[in-house]
Amino acid sequence: MVRDVPQILQPRSELVVAVLSPYGDHITIPLQRVQNAAARFVARLGPRDHVTSTIRDLHWLPVQHRITYKLCLMMHLVNIGRASTYLINSVTATRDVVSRSRVLAAVTATTRHKLGERSFSFAGPASGNSLRTSLHELTNKVTFKKHLKTHLFTRAFGP
Repeated sequence: MVRDVPQILQPRSELVVAVLSPYGDHITIPLQRVQNAAARFVARLGPRDHVTSTIRDLHWLPVQHRITYKLCLMMHLVNIGRASTYLINSVTATRDVVSRSRVLAAVTATTRHKLGERSFSFAGPASGNSLRTSLHELTNKVTFKKHLKTHLFTRAFGP
C-alpha cells in the first residue's frame, strides 16, 4: 500500500499540474499539503513532523517545481517538434540575441487579465526560457527529463 501512494497521486497531479501553471498560492499551497501528507504517510511520520527532508529523500519535486517541470517538458517537446500541433502553433520561436544559436520561445504579452499568464502560450515559454543553456541543447526526451529534474531538484533543495 505504501508503495502505491505515488501511483495513486501521480496521474491526478500530472493533470492538475499541467493546467495550473502560474496560479497563485491559493491553489499550490493545498496541493503542497496533499504532497506533504503523502510523504508523511509513506515515511510513517507524525502529523507535526517536518517533511521537507522526507520529500527530498523520496526524490519528489515540490508542487511549484513539479508545475515548472511539466511546463518545461511540454516546451521541450514543442522545441523538438514532438508536441501536439495546437501546442506547437501556440508558441512563437525567436533567436536569443546574446547567443544567436539558442532558440527561445517568445513570451506573448498579456493585457488586463492574469488569466492570459496562465495560458500555455505565456507560461510555457516563460518557464522554458528560464532554464540554463545546456538543457536547451538536449534533444533526447529521456535525457532532458533526467537533467531537468536534477536541475529543478537542486533549485528546490540546494546542492
